[in-house]
Amino acid sequence: MRRPQALRQVALSAGRDIDATLAFWLDVFGLPVHARYDPPGIAFIIVGGIRLFFTGGIPQATVYLDIDDLDSFYETASDNGVAFTTAPTLVHRDAAGEFGPAGESEWMAFLKDPAGNTIGLVERK
Repeated sequence: MRRPQALRQVALSAGRDIDATLAFWLDVFGLPVHARYDPPGIAFIIVGGIRLFFTGGIPQATVYLDIDDLDSFYETASDNGVAFTTAPTLVHRDAAGEFGPAGESEWMAFLKDPAGNTIGLVERK
């Protein structure tokens, strides 16, 4: 059996206010809408070649985004009123190199967009 070779798309809830959700992704992460279709009320944002697909009628989801200098991003975003559910926290010491270069550690912080989707920000250092 063949394995999938890449992640193509992540479906996220747009909640009740797609405009507020898309504005959040632009304001907080600088990610503009790539395409939007009304009707039916769907939109796409591209992150590193992966489509984030926003639509109503699906449960909230979690998406993990790689980010450089997580601590600095956290500090700046927090100072600008972004509410995090978890501050940058060490989640894994990768001594064996299971998920990247051996000896690195994986740090994560979490926040939610207006639709309730959880966003995990990940830095390996």
